[in-house]
Amino acid sequence: MTPHNPVELVPYDPQWPAHFRRIRGRLLTWLPQALSIDHIGSTSIAGMIAKPLIDIDIVLPGLEHIADSTAVLLAEDYEPRGNRYDDEVWAFLSRGSTPAERVYLCPAGNGTHRNRLAFRDYLIAHPKSASEYAALKRRLAAEFRTDGDRYTAQKREFVDTIVAPALKGNA
Repeated sequence: MTPHNPVELVPYDPQWPAHFRRIRGRLLTWLPQALSIDHIGSTSIAGMIAKPLIDIDIVLPGLEHIADSTAVLLAEDYEPRGNRYDDEVWAFLSRGSTPAERVYLCPAGNGTHRNRLAFRDYLIAHPKSASEYAALKRRLAAEFRTDGDRYTAQKREFVDTIVAPALKGNA
């Protein structure tokens, strides 16, 4: 999200899992080499407020699959959003889909992907932490209403406090 693009949070939509399954099926057809296609982000957590955007990690066997997979996504009208997080994660945004889709290509063993799954799974298993995260999101969306990058950056500390123990199995 760029500055001046409002941060829009909406109540949980029970159709988000079905949308993910439909998108996943399409992505598997296009990218049969994918090792996994995972629903990540707030739309993957039942009851969580979220931006109306389905976030998806596509795990590929290795870096050598990124270029071909990128070409497929570009041919299917996904807009490249660059290499994210300095962790070999390439982002793409669908053009004109409803709900919006953001997919990330990452090689097997990717740390960002591992952390996203740990965070998602922890919040699913710990409703109190999920509620705290929702409250933080509401506050930050009000504070950084026109700056999605700062909205996202300000969530980092909370995310890190969840991910570290979740990865150690202290969840």
